[in-house]
Amino acid sequence: MAAEHAELGSPELSLGLIPGWGGTQRLVRAIGLCRAKEIILLGKRLKADEAIQMGLLTKVVHYDELKKTSSELAKRLSEGPPVAMKYAKQALNFGTQVPLEAGLRLESSLMGLSFSTEDLKEGVEAFMSRRKPEFKGK
Repeated sequence: MAAEHAELGSPELSLGLIPGWGGTQRLVRAIGLCRAKEIILLGKRLKADEAIQMGLLTKVVHYDELKKTSSELAKRLSEGPPVAMKYAKQALNFGTQVPLEAGLRLESSLMGLSFSTEDLKEGVEAFMSRRKPEFKGK
């Protein structure tokens, strides 16, 4: 998420460095090799509307709404089931780097593990009672 006037880029080459902390690896997976090379090798800066078109952002909001909108997103995420969210993130991240069959095996294993959580029981009970679940991360 970013404000309308935000710009994203990777300026490390202008300093004689390459992007670190996975920058070269994550960007190429997110937007493809050609676009990643353009941004990294040329130090190209992307305006927010370009970044959203490439899939680097999911939302662009007016600057005055940025804090409120990001706080709402954080609140929604914090109310989710922590264990299931951890498993989903693991499966998503792993799946971007391995063949489909390997990703499906991990997904299946993690789904099985999620059946043993107290959060699943709470989620089902809350759904059946038509109330908001209160997940504990167990």
